[in-house]
Amino acid sequence: MSHDSTAAPEAAARKLSGRRRKEIVAVLLFSGGPIFESSIPLSVFGIDRQDAGVPRYRLLVCGGEDGPLRTTGGLELTAPHGLEAISRAGTVVVPAWRSITSPPPDEALDALRRAHEEGARIVGLCTGAFVLAAAGLLDGRPATTHWMYAPTLAKRYPSVHVDPRELFVDDGDVLTSAGTAAGIDLCLHIVRTDHGNEAAGALARRLVVPPRRSGGQERYLDRSLPEEIGADPLAEVVAWALEHLHEQFDVETLAARAYMSRRTFDRRFRSLTGSAPLQWLITQRVLQAQRLLETSDYSVDEVAGRCGFRSPVALRGHFRRQLGSSPAAYRAAYRARRPQGERPQDTEAAPGGPGSGMSGPAGHPGQPGQAPASLHPEHPVPLQSRRTAAASAVGSSPALSASASSASDNGREAYVPSRASLPGQRSAT
Repeated sequence: MSHDSTAAPEAAARKLSGRRRKEIVAVLLFSGGPIFESSIPLSVFGIDRQDAGVPRYRLLVCGGEDGPLRTTGGLELTAPHGLEAISRAGTVVVPAWRSITSPPPDEALDALRRAHEEGARIVGLCTGAFVLAAAGLLDGRPATTHWMYAPTLAKRYPSVHVDPRELFVDDGDVLTSAGTAAGIDLCLHIVRTDHGNEAAGALARRLVVPPRRSGGQERYLDRSLPEEIGADPLAEVVAWALEHLHEQFDVETLAARAYMSRRTFDRRFRSLTGSAPLQWLITQRVLQAQRLLETSDYSVDEVAGRCGFRSPVALRGHFRRQLGSSPAAYRAAYRARRPQGERPQDTEAAPGGPGSGMSGPAGHPGQPGQAPASLHPEHPVPLQSRRTAAASAVGSSPALSASASSASDNGREAYVPSRASLPGQRSAT
Protein backbone atom coordinates (compact mmCIF):
# COMPACT_ATOMS: atom_id res chain seq x y z
CA MET A 1 0.00 0.00 0.00
CA SER A 2 1.10 3.56 -0.62
CA HIS A 3 0.61 4.64 2.96
CA ASP A 4 0.38 1.62 5.19
CA SER A 5 -0.65 3.86 8.01
CA THR A 6 -0.11 2.71 11.35
CA ALA A 7 -2.11 4.51 13.44
CA ALA A 8 -4.67 2.51 11.80
CA PRO A 9 -7.98 2.11 13.59
CA GLU A 10 -7.64 5.27 15.63
CA ALA A 11 -6.57 7.39 12.64
CA ALA A 12 -9.29 5.94 10.46
CA ALA A 13 -11.90 6.79 13.07
CA ARG A 14 -10.85 10.42 13.36
CA LYS A 15 -13.24 12.88 11.78
CA LEU A 16 -12.89 16.56 11.05
CA SER A 17 -14.91 18.96 13.14
CA GLY A 18 -17.79 20.67 11.35
CA ARG A 19 -15.93 23.83 10.35
CA ARG A 20 -12.88 22.08 8.91
CA ARG A 21 -12.71 20.97 5.28
CA LYS A 22 -10.52 18.21 3.92
CA GLU A 23 -9.56 20.17 0.79
CA ILE A 24 -8.26 23.17 2.78
CA VAL A 25 -4.52 23.13 3.50
CA ALA A 26 -3.06 25.68 5.90
CA VAL A 27 0.67 26.36 5.68
CA LEU A 28 2.12 27.81 8.87
CA LEU A 29 5.08 30.14 8.28
CA PHE A 30 7.49 31.69 10.76
CA SER A 31 10.03 34.46 10.48
CA GLY A 32 13.49 33.11 9.75
CA GLY A 33 12.25 30.02 7.93
CA PRO A 34 14.14 29.05 4.74
CA ILE A 35 12.31 29.99 1.55
CA PHE A 36 12.88 26.69 -0.29
CA GLU A 37 11.18 24.50 2.31
CA SER A 38 8.45 27.10 2.78
CA SER A 39 7.71 27.20 -0.93
CA ILE A 40 7.19 23.43 -1.33
CA PRO A 41 3.67 23.16 0.14
CA LEU A 42 2.74 26.51 -1.42
CA SER A 43 3.60 25.16 -4.86
CA VAL A 44 2.09 21.71 -4.36
CA PHE A 45 -1.19 22.79 -2.76
CA GLY A 46 -1.56 26.39 -3.91
CA ILE A 47 -1.45 26.19 -7.72
CA ASP A 48 -4.45 25.15 -9.78
CA ARG A 49 -3.39 22.23 -11.98
CA GLN A 50 -6.79 20.77 -12.73
CA ASP A 51 -5.95 20.94 -16.45
CA ALA A 52 -3.33 18.24 -15.75
CA GLY A 53 -5.71 16.06 -13.79
CA VAL A 54 -4.58 17.20 -10.33
CA PRO A 55 -7.53 17.90 -8.01
CA ARG A 56 -7.44 21.36 -6.51
CA TYR A 57 -6.74 22.17 -2.89
CA ARG A 58 -7.61 25.44 -1.17
CA LEU A 59 -4.51 27.01 0.30
CA LEU A 60 -4.38 29.26 3.36
CA VAL A 61 -1.00 30.81 4.13
CA CYS A 62 -0.89 31.61 7.84
CA GLY A 63 1.63 33.57 9.85
CA GLY A 64 2.69 31.80 13.02
CA GLU A 65 3.71 35.12 14.53
CA ASP A 66 3.43 38.83 13.78
CA GLY A 67 4.87 39.89 10.43
CA PRO A 68 6.47 40.77 8.24
CA LEU A 69 8.21 37.39 8.13
CA ARG A 70 11.87 37.47 7.07
CA THR A 71 13.24 34.63 5.01
CA THR A 72 16.28 33.65 2.93
CA GLY A 73 18.27 36.53 1.47
CA GLY A 74 16.55 39.15 3.61
CA LEU A 75 13.23 38.82 1.79
CA GLU A 76 10.15 39.84 3.75
CA LEU A 77 6.83 38.04 3.44
CA THR A 78 3.39 39.05 4.57
CA ALA A 79 1.05 36.15 5.30
CA PRO A 80 -2.57 36.87 4.28
CA HIS A 81 -3.93 34.94 7.26
CA GLY A 82 -3.17 34.57 10.94
CA LEU A 83 -3.42 31.60 13.26
CA GLU A 84 -7.22 31.86 13.33
CA ALA A 85 -7.42 30.57 9.74
CA ILE A 86 -5.99 27.20 10.82
CA SER A 87 -9.40 26.45 12.33
CA ARG A 88 -10.76 25.83 8.80
CA ALA A 89 -8.04 23.49 7.56
CA GLY A 90 -8.21 19.73 7.21
CA THR A 91 -4.42 19.64 6.80
CA VAL A 92 -1.88 21.88 8.52
CA VAL A 93 1.70 21.96 7.19
CA VAL A 94 4.68 23.35 9.09
CA PRO A 95 7.39 23.51 6.40
CA ALA A 96 10.30 24.56 8.60
CA TRP A 97 11.37 26.15 11.87
CA ARG A 98 14.04 28.81 12.14
CA SER A 99 16.13 27.29 14.92
CA ILE A 100 16.32 23.84 16.45
CA THR A 101 17.52 25.41 19.69
CA SER A 102 14.69 27.90 20.28
CA PRO A 103 11.08 27.11 21.24
CA PRO A 104 8.23 27.96 18.84
CA PRO A 105 5.59 30.53 19.94
CA ASP A 106 3.07 29.16 22.43
CA GLU A 107 0.16 30.51 20.39
CA ALA A 108 1.24 28.52 17.35
CA LEU A 109 1.69 25.35 19.42
CA ASP A 110 -1.79 25.79 20.90
CA ALA A 111 -3.25 26.19 17.40
CA LEU A 112 -1.57 22.97 16.24
CA ARG A 113 -2.80 21.01 19.25
CA ARG A 114 -6.33 22.28 18.74
CA ALA A 115 -6.22 21.42 15.03
CA HIS A 116 -5.10 17.88 15.82
CA GLU A 117 -7.80 17.46 18.47
CA GLU A 118 -10.38 18.53 15.89
CA GLY A 119 -9.23 15.86 13.42
CA ALA A 120 -6.85 17.80 11.19
CA ARG A 121 -3.88 16.06 9.60
CA ILE A 122 -0.63 17.65 10.84
CA VAL A 123 2.49 17.66 8.66
CA GLY A 124 6.04 18.69 9.53
CA LEU A 125 8.59 19.12 6.75
CA CYS A 126 12.30 19.09 7.58
CA THR A 127 12.81 21.07 10.83
CA GLY A 128 9.06 21.56 11.07
CA ALA A 129 9.22 18.29 13.01
CA PHE A 130 10.68 20.26 15.92
CA VAL A 131 7.50 22.36 16.05
CA LEU A 132 5.31 19.26 16.07
CA ALA A 133 7.49 17.73 18.78
CA ALA A 134 7.29 20.90 20.87
CA ALA A 135 3.50 20.72 20.61
CA GLY A 136 3.61 17.13 21.93
CA LEU A 137 2.15 15.74 18.71
CA LEU A 138 5.05 13.33 18.13
CA ASP A 139 5.09 11.79 21.60
CA GLY A 140 5.25 8.02 21.29
CA ARG A 141 5.20 8.23 17.50
CA PRO A 142 7.73 7.45 14.75
CA ALA A 143 9.08 10.54 13.00
CA THR A 144 11.95 11.78 10.87
CA THR A 145 13.66 15.06 10.05
CA HIS A 146 16.80 16.20 8.25
CA TRP A 147 19.52 13.63 9.00
CA MET A 148 21.76 16.40 10.33
CA TYR A 149 19.24 17.31 13.05
CA ALA A 150 17.87 13.84 13.83
CA PRO A 151 20.19 13.20 16.81
CA THR A 152 19.22 16.56 18.31
CA LEU A 153 15.52 15.82 17.85
CA ALA A 154 15.95 12.43 19.52
CA LYS A 155 17.92 13.92 22.40
CA ARG A 156 15.59 16.87 23.00
CA TYR A 157 12.39 14.85 22.71
CA PRO A 158 13.21 11.33 23.95
CA SER A 159 9.59 10.18 23.68
CA VAL A 160 9.74 10.62 19.88
CA HIS A 161 10.89 7.55 17.93
CA VAL A 162 13.24 9.28 15.49
CA ASP A 163 14.25 7.34 12.39
CA PRO A 164 16.90 9.33 10.47
CA ARG A 165 16.94 6.91 7.53
CA GLU A 166 13.55 7.63 6.01
CA LEU A 167 12.56 10.25 3.45
CA PHE A 168 9.24 10.57 5.23
CA VAL A 169 7.16 8.91 7.90
CA ASP A 170 3.38 8.56 7.64
CA ASP A 171 1.82 7.84 11.01
CA GLY A 172 -1.75 8.41 9.88
CA ASP A 173 -2.80 11.81 11.19
CA VAL A 174 0.74 13.07 11.82
CA LEU A 175 3.39 13.01 9.08
CA THR A 176 7.02 14.16 8.96
CA SER A 177 9.66 14.36 6.25
CA ALA A 178 13.42 14.45 6.01
CA GLY A 179 15.24 17.59 4.94
CA THR A 180 14.71 20.00 2.10
CA ALA A 181 13.72 18.14 -1.10
CA ALA A 182 12.19 15.27 0.90
CA GLY A 183 9.34 17.68 1.58
CA ILE A 184 8.36 17.22 -2.05
CA ASP A 185 8.26 13.44 -1.55
CA LEU A 186 5.91 13.79 1.42
CA CYS A 187 3.65 16.30 -0.31
CA LEU A 188 3.37 13.97 -3.31
CA HIS A 189 2.55 11.16 -0.90
CA ILE A 190 -0.26 13.26 0.58
CA VAL A 191 -1.71 13.89 -2.89
CA ARG A 192 -1.41 10.17 -3.62
CA THR A 193 -3.18 9.37 -0.36
CA ASP A 194 -6.00 11.82 -1.08
CA HIS A 195 -6.48 11.32 -4.80
CA GLY A 196 -4.59 8.24 -5.99
CA ASN A 197 -1.49 7.39 -8.02
CA GLU A 198 -2.66 9.00 -11.24
CA ALA A 199 -3.09 12.42 -9.66
CA ALA A 200 0.24 12.18 -7.84
CA GLY A 201 1.96 11.08 -11.05
CA ALA A 202 0.49 14.01 -12.98
CA LEU A 203 1.68 16.42 -10.29
CA ALA A 204 5.16 14.86 -10.28
CA ARG A 205 5.40 15.37 -14.05
CA ARG A 206 4.49 19.03 -13.63
CA LEU A 207 7.11 19.44 -10.92
CA VAL A 208 9.64 17.45 -13.00
CA VAL A 209 10.45 15.08 -10.13
CA PRO A 210 10.14 11.30 -9.70
CA PRO A 211 6.71 10.17 -8.43
CA ARG A 212 8.55 8.09 -5.85
CA ARG A 213 12.20 8.08 -4.90
CA SER A 214 13.72 4.78 -3.91
CA GLY A 215 15.89 4.46 -0.83
CA GLY A 216 15.97 6.74 2.18
CA GLN A 217 18.26 9.54 3.28
CA GLU A 218 21.03 7.20 4.49
CA ARG A 219 23.12 7.87 1.39
CA TYR A 220 23.33 11.54 2.37
CA LEU A 221 24.34 10.92 5.98
CA ASP A 222 27.47 12.63 7.24
CA ARG A 223 29.61 11.66 10.20
CA SER A 224 28.23 14.67 12.04
CA LEU A 225 27.23 14.50 15.66
CA PRO A 226 25.38 17.20 17.61
CA GLU A 227 27.53 20.23 18.40
CA GLU A 228 26.98 19.61 22.12
CA ILE A 229 29.31 16.62 22.05
CA GLY A 230 32.32 18.80 21.29
CA ALA A 231 32.76 19.81 24.93
CA ASP A 232 32.08 16.35 26.34
CA PRO A 233 34.84 13.88 27.33
CA LEU A 234 33.32 11.37 24.91
CA ALA A 235 34.34 13.64 22.01
CA GLU A 236 37.90 12.31 22.27
CA VAL A 237 36.66 8.72 22.04
CA VAL A 238 34.49 9.57 19.04
CA ALA A 239 37.44 11.25 17.31
CA TRP A 240 39.62 8.18 17.94
CA ALA A 241 36.94 5.90 16.49
CA LEU A 242 36.68 7.99 13.32
CA GLU A 243 40.45 7.91 12.85
CA HIS A 244 40.67 4.12 13.35
CA LEU A 245 37.72 2.83 11.36
CA HIS A 246 40.17 0.69 9.38
CA GLU A 247 40.80 -1.31 12.54
CA GLN A 248 38.58 -4.01 13.98
CA PHE A 249 37.19 -2.84 17.31
CA ASP A 250 33.79 -2.88 18.94
CA VAL A 251 31.77 -0.78 21.37
CA GLU A 252 33.46 -2.47 24.33
CA THR A 253 36.75 -1.02 23.06
CA LEU A 254 35.26 2.48 22.98
CA ALA A 255 33.80 2.07 26.45
CA ALA A 256 37.22 1.00 27.77
CA ARG A 257 38.86 4.07 26.20
CA ALA A 258 36.26 6.21 27.97
CA TYR A 259 36.97 4.39 31.27
CA MET A 260 33.32 3.41 31.53
CA SER A 261 31.38 0.21 31.77
CA ARG A 262 29.56 -0.81 28.59
CA ARG A 263 26.19 0.02 30.14
CA THR A 264 27.30 3.47 31.31
CA PHE A 265 28.93 4.19 27.96
CA ASP A 266 25.77 3.22 26.06
CA ARG A 267 23.68 5.46 28.28
CA ARG A 268 26.04 8.46 27.99
CA PHE A 269 26.41 8.04 24.23
CA ARG A 270 22.65 7.88 23.73
CA SER A 271 22.05 10.94 25.90
CA LEU A 272 24.51 12.94 23.83
CA THR A 273 23.67 11.78 20.31
CA GLY A 274 20.21 10.26 20.44
CA SER A 275 21.50 7.01 18.93
CA ALA A 276 23.10 3.83 20.23
CA PRO A 277 26.90 3.52 19.90
CA LEU A 278 26.63 0.25 17.95
CA GLN A 279 24.33 1.84 15.41
CA TRP A 280 26.62 4.85 15.09
CA LEU A 281 29.79 2.76 14.71
CA ILE A 282 28.42 0.53 11.96
CA THR A 283 27.02 3.58 10.16
CA GLN A 284 30.49 5.17 10.15
CA ARG A 285 32.03 1.98 8.74
CA VAL A 286 29.43 1.93 5.97
CA LEU A 287 30.09 5.61 5.19
CA GLN A 288 33.81 4.86 5.01
CA ALA A 289 33.07 2.02 2.60
CA GLN A 290 30.89 4.36 0.54
CA ARG A 291 33.79 6.82 0.19
CA LEU A 292 36.26 4.12 -0.82
CA LEU A 293 33.87 2.72 -3.41
CA GLU A 294 33.59 6.23 -4.88
CA THR A 295 37.25 7.21 -4.74
CA SER A 296 39.29 4.02 -5.20
CA ASP A 297 39.51 0.84 -7.22
CA TYR A 298 39.77 -1.47 -4.24
CA SER A 299 37.77 -4.65 -4.53
CA VAL A 300 34.78 -5.08 -2.25
CA ASP A 301 36.80 -7.52 -0.15
CA GLU A 302 39.56 -4.96 0.25
CA VAL A 303 37.08 -2.21 1.10
CA ALA A 304 35.60 -4.42 3.80
CA GLY A 305 39.02 -4.90 5.39
CA ARG A 306 39.88 -1.21 5.21
CA CYS A 307 36.62 -0.27 6.95
CA GLY A 308 37.01 -2.63 9.89
CA PHE A 309 34.46 -5.24 8.82
CA ARG A 310 35.47 -8.77 9.71
CA SER A 311 34.30 -10.10 6.36
CA PRO A 312 32.89 -8.93 3.00
CA VAL A 313 29.63 -10.62 3.98
CA ALA A 314 29.27 -8.26 6.94
CA LEU A 315 29.95 -5.24 4.71
CA ARG A 316 27.43 -6.32 2.10
CA GLY A 317 24.69 -6.91 4.65
CA HIS A 318 25.09 -3.58 6.43
CA PHE A 319 25.67 -1.66 3.20
CA ARG A 320 22.46 -2.97 1.65
CA ARG A 321 20.43 -2.23 4.76
CA GLN A 322 21.68 1.35 5.01
CA LEU A 323 21.93 2.32 1.33
CA GLY A 324 19.50 -0.07 -0.34
CA SER A 325 22.10 -1.45 -2.75
CA SER A 326 25.02 -3.85 -2.85
CA PRO A 327 28.52 -2.29 -2.77
CA ALA A 328 29.21 -3.41 -6.35
CA ALA A 329 25.92 -1.98 -7.66
CA TYR A 330 26.51 1.27 -5.78
CA ARG A 331 29.97 1.69 -7.33
CA ALA A 332 28.68 0.87 -10.81
CA ALA A 333 25.82 3.35 -10.53
CA TYR A 334 28.10 6.05 -9.13
CA ARG A 335 30.69 5.67 -11.89
CA ALA A 336 28.09 5.46 -14.63
CA ARG A 337 27.08 9.03 -13.83
CA ARG A 338 30.64 10.40 -13.85
CA PRO A 339 32.56 11.54 -16.95
CA GLN A 340 35.25 9.09 -18.03
CA GLY A 341 38.02 11.52 -17.15
CA GLU A 342 36.85 11.75 -13.55
CA ARG A 343 37.01 8.01 -12.82
CA PRO A 344 39.22 7.20 -9.80
CA GLN A 345 42.72 5.89 -10.41
CA ASP A 346 44.15 2.89 -8.62
CA THR A 347 44.80 3.89 -5.05
CA GLU A 348 48.35 3.23 -3.93
CA ALA A 349 48.41 0.46 -1.41
CA ALA A 350 49.59 1.58 2.00
CA PRO A 351 51.58 -0.66 4.32
CA GLY A 352 49.27 -3.29 5.59
CA GLY A 353 47.02 -2.66 2.59
CA PRO A 354 45.53 -5.13 0.12
CA GLY A 355 47.36 -8.37 -0.08
CA SER A 356 49.16 -7.96 3.22
CA GLY A 357 46.54 -9.72 5.27
CA MET A 358 46.34 -6.67 7.53
CA SER A 359 43.86 -3.82 7.78
CA GLY A 360 45.68 -0.68 6.63
CA PRO A 361 44.70 2.99 6.56
CA ALA A 362 41.69 3.97 4.59
CA GLY A 363 43.82 5.56 1.90
CA HIS A 364 41.21 7.93 0.51
CA PRO A 365 41.23 11.69 0.01
CA GLY A 366 39.62 13.85 2.65
CA GLN A 367 39.86 14.31 6.37
CA PRO A 368 37.94 12.57 9.16
CA GLY A 369 34.52 14.12 9.44
CA GLN A 370 34.37 15.16 5.80
CA ALA A 371 30.98 14.70 4.20
CA PRO A 372 30.62 11.98 1.59
CA ALA A 373 30.05 12.77 -2.05
CA SER A 374 26.29 12.64 -2.39
CA LEU A 375 24.40 11.33 -5.32
CA HIS A 376 21.85 13.54 -6.96
CA PRO A 377 18.49 12.89 -5.24
CA GLU A 378 16.71 12.46 -8.55
CA HIS A 379 19.08 9.67 -9.63
CA PRO A 380 19.05 7.20 -6.75
CA VAL A 381 21.14 4.09 -6.53
CA PRO A 382 19.20 1.18 -8.06
CA LEU A 383 17.27 -0.60 -5.35
CA GLN A 384 17.66 -4.36 -5.47
CA SER A 385 14.82 -5.09 -3.14
CA ARG A 386 12.19 -3.16 -1.26
CA ARG A 387 13.37 -1.91 2.08
CA THR A 388 11.67 -2.76 5.31
CA ALA A 389 10.86 -0.32 8.06
CA ALA A 390 12.81 -0.61 11.28
CA ALA A 391 11.11 -1.99 14.33
CA SER A 392 12.26 0.71 16.69
CA ALA A 393 13.72 4.19 16.65
CA VAL A 394 17.08 5.87 16.97
CA GLY A 395 17.02 6.12 20.74
CA SER A 396 16.79 2.35 20.92
CA SER A 397 19.11 1.62 18.01
CA PRO A 398 16.55 1.49 15.18
CA ALA A 399 18.60 -0.10 12.45
CA LEU A 400 20.60 -2.40 14.60
CA SER A 401 19.56 -4.54 17.52
CA ALA A 402 22.11 -7.35 17.48
CA SER A 403 25.27 -7.22 19.54
CA ALA A 404 28.35 -5.48 18.15
CA SER A 405 30.36 -8.67 17.92
CA SER A 406 27.74 -10.77 16.17
CA ALA A 407 26.90 -7.97 13.75
CA SER A 408 30.54 -7.56 12.79
CA ASP A 409 31.38 -11.26 12.79
CA ASN A 410 28.99 -12.57 10.25
CA GLY A 411 26.86 -9.74 8.90
CA ARG A 412 23.59 -11.31 10.01
CA GLU A 413 20.47 -9.18 9.96
CA ALA A 414 21.08 -6.70 12.75
CA TYR A 415 17.59 -5.34 13.01
CA VAL A 416 14.12 -6.71 13.33
CA PRO A 417 12.23 -6.23 10.05
CA SER A 418 8.61 -5.19 10.12
CA ARG A 419 5.99 -4.92 7.40
CA ALA A 420 7.47 -3.89 4.06
CA SER A 421 6.89 -0.30 3.02
CA LEU A 422 7.60 1.87 0.02
CA PRO A 423 11.29 2.69 -0.57
CA GLY A 424 12.13 5.82 1.39
CA GLN A 425 8.81 5.78 3.26
CA ARG A 426 8.29 4.69 6.82
CA SER A 427 4.84 3.67 7.90
CA ALA A 428 4.88 2.70 11.53
CA THR A 429 3.70 -0.74 12.46
